[in-house]
Amino acid sequence: MGAQGTQSVDTTERLAKLRELMKREGLDVWVVPSEDQHYSEYLAQCDKRRAFISGFTGSAGCAVVTLRKAYLFTDGRYFLQAEKELDENWTLMKLGLPDIPTWQNFLHRNLDGSLKIGIDPTIIVAGDAAALQKNLESKNSELVLLRNNLVDEVWGTDRPPKPHNPVFYLDEKYSGQPFSDKLTKVRQALDKENAKAFVVNMLDEVAWLFNLRGSDVNYNPVFFAYAVVPTDTAVLFVESKRLEQSAREYLGEAVEIRPYEEIFDYLKGLPEALGLDGSRDGPKILVPNQASLAIVESISPSSSFGAASPSPPLPVYHKIVPSPVANLKAIKNATELEGFRQSHIRDGVALARYFAWLEEALNGGKEVNEWQGAEVLENFRKELDLFKGSSFATISSTGPNGAVIHYKPDPNDCAIIKKEQVYLCDSGAQFLDGTTDVTRTWHFGTPRPEEIRAFTRVLQGHISIDTAIFPTGTTGFVIDSFARRALWQDGLDYRHGTGHGVGHFLNIHEGPQGIGIRIVYHDTPLKPGMTVSNEPGYYEDGQYGIRIESIVLVKEATTPNNFGKKGCPIQTKLVDVSLLTEQEKSWLNEYHQETWEKVSPLLKNDLRALGWLKRECEPI
Repeated sequence: MGAQGTQSVDTTERLAKLRELMKREGLDVWVVPSEDQHYSEYLAQCDKRRAFISGFTGSAGCAVVTLRKAYLFTDGRYFLQAEKELDENWTLMKLGLPDIPTWQNFLHRNLDGSLKIGIDPTIIVAGDAAALQKNLESKNSELVLLRNNLVDEVWGTDRPPKPHNPVFYLDEKYSGQPFSDKLTKVRQALDKENAKAFVVNMLDEVAWLFNLRGSDVNYNPVFFAYAVVPTDTAVLFVESKRLEQSAREYLGEAVEIRPYEEIFDYLKGLPEALGLDGSRDGPKILVPNQASLAIVESISPSSSFGAASPSPPLPVYHKIVPSPVANLKAIKNATELEGFRQSHIRDGVALARYFAWLEEALNGGKEVNEWQGAEVLENFRKELDLFKGSSFATISSTGPNGAVIHYKPDPNDCAIIKKEQVYLCDSGAQFLDGTTDVTRTWHFGTPRPEEIRAFTRVLQGHISIDTAIFPTGTTGFVIDSFARRALWQDGLDYRHGTGHGVGHFLNIHEGPQGIGIRIVYHDTPLKPGMTVSNEPGYYEDGQYGIRIESIVLVKEATTPNNFGKKGCPIQTKLVDVSLLTEQEKSWLNEYHQETWEKVSPLLKNDLRALGWLKRECEPI
């Protein structure tokens, strides 16, 4: 979600400056990951280093710059976008296609010679760095760690400042649980691991743990902070002046506040403060598996990067584990789940009003471009109770732009929404009581037979996930094929995952759960209380895109509950009823009946939208 821009940027001068700095540091290669210090997917403007150096603005990818060439690695969601945004200085590496290595494998398999490969240790995960260094040893190549990020030097004074926005308290009537209870559960995890402290580095985990929210990153109500949870206290690394009075009073004396910049110095002294001896079986400091190399090196300094291993080995004070906070956060409590339900019902009102307005505008011959449509939708959302902003940049795409999976219209250069083209709208909102993410695909004219058939196959995949019943311990990796089976019958498929976790008034993409073919989704079983998106699709390059997305709840029951059954209709004009089973027809009719019952009472002041909703919810 949230792709931006359709034009390339001339990166010639930027790359020339970067290569001069590489020569100064004695480097052969410089690696620019997408992530910030907190392994965030969505970034503050100041942390969009890969976008700055390459011109590619998609949310996933890695740039590798040598003294002669530059490579951009990204996955199938962004192939079309990257082709448009990269200039002639770059080679696009299409991950997932035959013979295209990951950027990590590329460094030790495809580049010749013994190389010095530079990277900022604050923006590479410790486990990735260790695996990469091990693979490089066979070529006598090595990672060189530089805290002074070379892209930041190239960026210079034009680099945006780091945000320092207010941090506020999220009332427990929305969060459903005191932060003290959450800390207790984290400490229970410490006991199980014979550990003395846990480091929290992910921004959404810090926000969830303390029932705080902020606005440092667009679309994500988070703020720049770290936290450390020992067995008897908690330390939050954030500028105290940023905490609103309600937040300071809520945390009270139970949480020590320290400046954000002190985290690394604090970690350096933490093993001694906790009395750790660094022995193999001794107590440890738990570090999440998505923590940066800089965090690990601060706790357990080693010489494994760029020098011979010491004898005897240096003490190890840390242990890398899946984040217990992530696992706790993924399973929503009853208050959070009810917030999800209510926020999706309200959101359905804005969607009904928008699609009814858009249909009327197009039928009346009014010219509406993609960006204008997205603005109208956001304005309808702004009228809703508890609305705090969009949860990602709206993907408002007509015709061939719909085939760009993470497309976002440029306000200065985007297409006119055409009545005789497929229109895909993927959007969402942040509310105090929940986060929404809904995709619907419409045709306001007469759809072609191939569009109807593809839409129907996508719908069948959507229904298959929604109605899935599976044994305890099943992962999203296993059930992903449920969504693709109907498409496969026609030789069709899509180049993205089927579902992602969704935060509660937090990040639109939340781990560790998900539905897809990424092997990481096989590590986390789907458990009751988890929320995931259900979004199969099909994309015909240069012609149209189709996606149907709702948020579903994993529930221990004979049939699943679906938040999407209380939101936005699915256009039956695009459905080939002859392809549906009786069960699928019943599902679609029940879906629309429930949508009508939940949303129509909230539309009594908008007769246009009410009439549109009634028509779109008619049974097939």
